[in-house]
Parts: sequence; C-alpha cells; structure tokens
Amino acid sequence: MADRVYRAAITLFALCVPLLLLLIAIEVGSAGWPTFREHGVGFLFQSDWDPGNGRFGVLPAIYGTLASSLLALALATPLALGVAIFLSEFAPPWLRTPVDFLVDLLAAVPSVIYGLWGLFFLVPLIRERIAPALKGLPGIGDSALFSGPAYGNSMLAAVLILAIMILPYTSSVAREVLMAVPRSQREAALALGATRWEMIRDAVVPYARSGIIGGVILGLGRALGETMAVTMLIGNVAQVKGSLLAPAYTMAALIANEFSEATGDHLSALMAVGAALFLITLIVNAIARWLVWQVSRERRA
Repeated sequence: MADRVYRAAITLFALCVPLLLLLIAIEVGSAGWPTFREHGVGFLFQSDWDPGNGRFGVLPAIYGTLASSLLALALATPLALGVAIFLSEFAPPWLRTPVDFLVDLLAAVPSVIYGLWGLFFLVPLIRERIAPALKGLPGIGDSALFSGPAYGNSMLAAVLILAIMILPYTSSVAREVLMAVPRSQREAALALGATRWEMIRDAVVPYARSGIIGGVILGLGRALGETMAVTMLIGNVAQVKGSLLAPAYTMAALIANEFSEATGDHLSALMAVGAALFLITLIVNAIARWLVWQVSRERRA
C-alpha cells in the first residue's frame, strides 16, 4: 500500500512540470491569439511597431533578442570554459573554493543591479573609451559593425552585460562535469605520454563534451529571457542595424516597457510577442537536448 501511494505521489509530482508548461503555453497563446488571427505569423517578420496605428512589427525585437544572446554566448563561453578548466584542473585547493564561490556569486546578483552598474560604469566606458578604440582599429573601425555614433546604450552594452550574467551558469555546469570525469581517464592519457594540456584537450574535455554543451545552452536560455538589465542598457529602439554601437530592442524589453499601459489589440500583440519568445526558448532547448544526445551517442560509439 505504501509503495502504491509513494508511486502515485511521485508520478503526480512529475506530471506537474509538463502540466505547468502546458498551462503557460495555453494562457499566453490564447491571450495573443487575436493578433495571430488578424495578422498571421507575418507580423513576426515586419519592422514597423506603431501600436497607435495598429501596426505591430516584431522583427527588430526578434533580431535584437537573438543577436544579443548569441553574441553574449560567443563572448562568455570561452571565458566560462577557461574558468571551469582552471578550477577543475589547475587551481590549488586554497584558491579553488573562494574563486568557485565568487563565480557562483555572480548568479545571485539581481538583474537590476547589473543594469545599474551597466548604466553608471559600462555605458560611459563604451561611449568614451571602447567605441573610440574600436573605431580606431585599421580595417575594422570603418566596417559596418562599428558604424554610427557611440551613444553608450547600445547592442554592445547589452552583449557585455549578458556575457557577464550567463558566465556563472555555463562555468558552474562545465566545472561540475569536468570534475566528474573519471581519474582513470586522466591517468591513461598521462601514461601514454601526453602533457597536462594535451590530457585536458584530448581526454578530459571530449569526455565531458555533452555536459559542457548543456551548460552553454543553459546560458543561452538565460540570455534569451533576460529583461531588466538588457532593458536598461540596449537603448530600446525598434530597428534592425548591423552596428554594435547602435541602440536595439529585445522581445523581453518590449514587453516590459509597454505592458503596463497596453490595452486591447496592443495587449494582445504583446502577449503574441511573449508566445513567440516562449516558442523560441522551447526550440533552443529542444536543439540543446538534441545536441547533447548526438554527442553522447558519438561518445558511446
């Protein structure tokens, strides 16, 4: 009897997770359905956002969300992996614990604190130091990537703050996975004559590849949904520009800025934006699971 009750209880707990996900999808999707019904999915590929005239083009926000998240991931992943390798392979015990604690502490800092720090430190730094230095680089400063005036509040500011915010998530997962690699894996590589770096590169990292990819995608999911810090730094201009120094917009920032005053079609459009962001997040996580499965299958083979 006790076993049956226990099995029923844990089954109920397990079903609560997909049920909660389904309820969120139903609520957000039904609230945004009037916009999908009137405009179709075409509004996701339009650029004109003018609620007063009934135009709801979300393409600039989608572009800003994907561009800022992917660029932040590209910037944070090498640093996070380097921190994880240092802590798992090179750091002495007296140094590993405090550095580990400080890295994890980055994840506990509220988003609004990152935003305030970015406004008072990062934005002036970009406007006065980083942007002029980038524009002065021969062959790069004249490219479209750094064109236009440096406002400070820009895609670059959002990318930098997102990179800092997702670093502890990727680093923590990668560190735990690297430390879980069997000691025999390291000893076998060293016994074959590999140097310490070759042992890490050819034996440890490939063994932990699936977990590292999972940590990277976890950081990407964090970046896609980040709201407050990005809203404070990205400039909140609905435009699609290739320059990192230009202001931009994200889907989360769009919802946060306009939700409190939205009614009618405007509110439905914002809920449709939320549904699109929810779908993008699900797709990213599905791709992550597929990548982890592929890497795990190759390793078993």
